[in-house]
Amino acid sequence: MAFSEIAPDWWPFSPGTTAIVAAITVYFIAYQLSSRKIDPREPPVIAPAIPLIGHLLGMALLGGRYIKNLGIRNQQLPIFTLPVPGSRIYIVTDPSLAAAVQRASRVLSFNPVVPEVTQRVLGLDDATVEITRKNLDPGPGGERGFLPDIQDMVSAWLGPGDYLSELSLDAAAEMKNEIAAFASSPTLNHGATDLLSWVRHLVTLSTARYLYGPENPIALEPALEGSFWDFDHGLGSLLMNIVPSVTARRAYTGREKLSAALLAYLEAGRHKSSGSKIVQKRVDIALEHGWAMPAIAREELSFLFAGIVNATTSTFWILLHLYADPTLLATVRQELESVLSARTDKPSYNLCVADLRDKCPVLVAVYRECLRLGSDTYSTRIVKEDHVLANQYFLKKNAVVQIAGGVIHADQRIWGADVFDFNPRRFLDKTNSNSDAEALNPEASSKPRQKQSSAFHPAAFRAFGGGKTLCPGRHFAMNEILAFVALVVLQFDMKPARGGKIEVPAKNDGVLPVHILEPARPVKVVISKREDGFAQDGLDVEFSM
Repeated sequence: MAFSEIAPDWWPFSPGTTAIVAAITVYFIAYQLSSRKIDPREPPVIAPAIPLIGHLLGMALLGGRYIKNLGIRNQQLPIFTLPVPGSRIYIVTDPSLAAAVQRASRVLSFNPVVPEVTQRVLGLDDATVEITRKNLDPGPGGERGFLPDIQDMVSAWLGPGDYLSELSLDAAAEMKNEIAAFASSPTLNHGATDLLSWVRHLVTLSTARYLYGPENPIALEPALEGSFWDFDHGLGSLLMNIVPSVTARRAYTGREKLSAALLAYLEAGRHKSSGSKIVQKRVDIALEHGWAMPAIAREELSFLFAGIVNATTSTFWILLHLYADPTLLATVRQELESVLSARTDKPSYNLCVADLRDKCPVLVAVYRECLRLGSDTYSTRIVKEDHVLANQYFLKKNAVVQIAGGVIHADQRIWGADVFDFNPRRFLDKTNSNSDAEALNPEASSKPRQKQSSAFHPAAFRAFGGGKTLCPGRHFAMNEILAFVALVVLQFDMKPARGGKIEVPAKNDGVLPVHILEPARPVKVVISKREDGFAQDGLDVEFSM
């Protein structure tokens, strides 16, 4: 029935005008409903421009950039609420509140997120997911499930100690071999090289070898290297889980190929004969909890992912910033050469990995600054019961809490007015002499020092998360990345493929920020052996701890 047939005679508007007025009315009612708090103590609500679905749509279209921009525009709010259909997302942008979230791990837990996310990303079967859901957050003396067992084991084994040293040296040795193979290849000094692809290749091969041995799936089937990066670049689409074999075809295909190859690897027992001890222990724990071997193969894909992706992209940014700044490169080379020691028993040098961390302050500052700039990741928790955060903010049961690392890393109040610039001086500790700053910038001695590492809240640096979700592999990652950078910087020069100077592109922040962000465009360089210093005749390095 047409509106004109039921409208009263006194109605003054045409059907078209009436429809517009009705649509506007509905919009404002929906907007007001989206703006309402469910409790007076709930954090301030930021209503979506499109009521109800606007925030989800923004995140789907703009990736991590959406929430980051919201946080930067509302930096006066230490926490705010995003209403989404059927739930709330609480965004934390203040380090002190981030620390409060981390302390409240009993009621604000990451573990409930894991089963569904891993099922979507890894393609786990329902039976395995049910095992994963058991005893996610056991209390003292409570029965432990698979997830806390595997988390505690990895944290213990990759914490400071003998096994961390053993694995770090294995990684350094494999990276040295891959870099040495490149140094003797005809590729060197001939034509343009995509810097990120080059780093990816070397890190992928070396990581697969030190974790899974010389007969790892990628070594036996080199095409799987491409499958791995197809999987990585389609994680967001896999997470949406809408007919992934169609909507995320390349990522889905890559995942299935890798899972099949890892299953063959495990069923042949190669993890027992040549795999690393931590991989063997992971498999044992999964078997103890009733996982079938096909599911374990998929879970090992997640461990391979953890070992490769962040190390690759972090190393890329560090090398890029170093070679883009000749003064900075010279300073870091000087630091590295100062910690090299000649061996008396053979014509080679010893390089202590601990010295890279402890005696190369500028290198470490570059490492941390690259992580700050490149990491927009979120630390996510589920609210297990109604909770008042820091005795002030009401958080609703079953809502999501996200500590927005990208927002915190872009806060001028923490990092200074040059927050969007690459400035490693901000991470030089007060205990370091001014010569560190002067080496980075000859004019530094006449300028006020930048923000220093001891001056900001411990929870403000979010590259590795925090609290119970603090990355267990952070010590190993630092050892591995610094060793890789040292090997490259000591042996090679780089220049832009098209002349001029090496430029640093913006990061691609329009994607789901599941790891260190990649560049928005490729960086093409020509890599050659150093023409100066002792490295021109080759550098034989033995690593120690």
